[in-house]
Amino acid sequence: MVSLAALRARLAEGVPAGRSDEDTVRRQWWAALATLQDDFLPPLQPLRGVWLASPLPALYEPELLEPLQGWVWAPSQIAGGHSPSGPLLPGVGSAGTDKTPGRGSPFERLALEPEDGTDPLLVLITPKLQLAMALEGSPQQRQLVLRFDPTTLSETLALVDQRLRATAPQAALRLRQALQALGPLRSEESMALQFWPRLAERLAAMAPSLTLQPLVDGHANGRAESSGELALLEALTHEVRTPLATIRTLIRSLLRRADLPAVVRQRLEQIDGECSEQIDRFGLIFHAAELQRQPRPRQTLARTDLAQLLQGFEELWQRQLGRRGLKLQLEISAQLPPVLSDPNRLETMLGGLVDRFIRSLPSGSTVLIRLQPAGSRLKLQLRCAKPPGREAALPNTPEEDAAADVGPVLRWNPLTGSLQLSRQATQRLFHSLGGRFTERAGQGLTVFFPVAGHNTDADGDVC
Repeated sequence: MVSLAALRARLAEGVPAGRSDEDTVRRQWWAALATLQDDFLPPLQPLRGVWLASPLPALYEPELLEPLQGWVWAPSQIAGGHSPSGPLLPGVGSAGTDKTPGRGSPFERLALEPEDGTDPLLVLITPKLQLAMALEGSPQQRQLVLRFDPTTLSETLALVDQRLRATAPQAALRLRQALQALGPLRSEESMALQFWPRLAERLAAMAPSLTLQPLVDGHANGRAESSGELALLEALTHEVRTPLATIRTLIRSLLRRADLPAVVRQRLEQIDGECSEQIDRFGLIFHAAELQRQPRPRQTLARTDLAQLLQGFEELWQRQLGRRGLKLQLEISAQLPPVLSDPNRLETMLGGLVDRFIRSLPSGSTVLIRLQPAGSRLKLQLRCAKPPGREAALPNTPEEDAAADVGPVLRWNPLTGSLQLSRQATQRLFHSLGGRFTERAGQGLTVFFPVAGHNTDADGDVC
């Protein structure tokens, strides 16, 4: 039987030995995946093709997985059988994704054998782009291997076919049929000349602290330092979300098992919820840093049913607040018109708004979320009903007074350890989504959205 270790070794033939440690090579792997998904796959829409990966699905954007046919070699401890529907490795998904765990394209799970190892592997074949990538090498000699040449890819697919014929004959047949259905492949070996510079650019942005900057005086030096700090913040949020996404994938794999004790299932669901909250939270921090570092014109806004969005979140927020000993009261006026916004990004932003509001609330509080008309806008307000005996604790507590902005994006509370978006960053994010955000002591949080169809200045100044 051909092992996946042998596959990775074939990919590494003719490539000089690596000199990286484990942390460095893992950072290269995730940067390569992000480069592939952000820069090279979107222009190929509509996508057609096949992918094979180990030990988890490497492509983590659901929009990319849906049109492709995939196979994953996964450890038996997490595979939970051989159901054709497996977990996705989530990326910068919206909060709505969390409501339907396991949603995504079907792919086949294959058994990962001990001799295969657990280093990641991805083979992707589309009519216009074919590549294989893997991590390989002994400790302190680790390396990222990327191959685009037809000879190596053909021999790799031949080894895959041998492996599947021996272990999963029906999967081997389906893979051969899928490859034949793609028709003639147009291989562009020059793709490597484009890929490596893009990867280098992404890695350079992920590690600004290693970039030597010339010493200059004045405002230019301040701007360069600020840009470096924001780029580092982007890198850190990426590094936090990546392991959380992997943990959530493993948790959701376990939740598919029917033999879990009730208490174990409950704890796993709690972990899944916490991971989802933090993935979305750090995703917002990433977008805020990106918007601060590289301002760009606001994208075209669309008609968005804000009332329906809030109703869809109610069950999720009930669980989230319940974990903190809080209650939710949702009040939505009847027959509200749609607003102008970006519904996909707004989902994540609304989740971040709730997370921001509840972090300093004492247990027993009730969070009131109200949506109502306000002239040519809809007014979304978050307020807190204080628990009995705690009236003096909100909203101007000593803890809040101790909080201070850390740069233009983050606000840090040293007494509670709470880290959240600054008011300025939150205003900027909502402004990019058509909203106007205000936060006043004793009045909670308020966001105004322009009603679609009204002659409202959706690009008005941020409050």
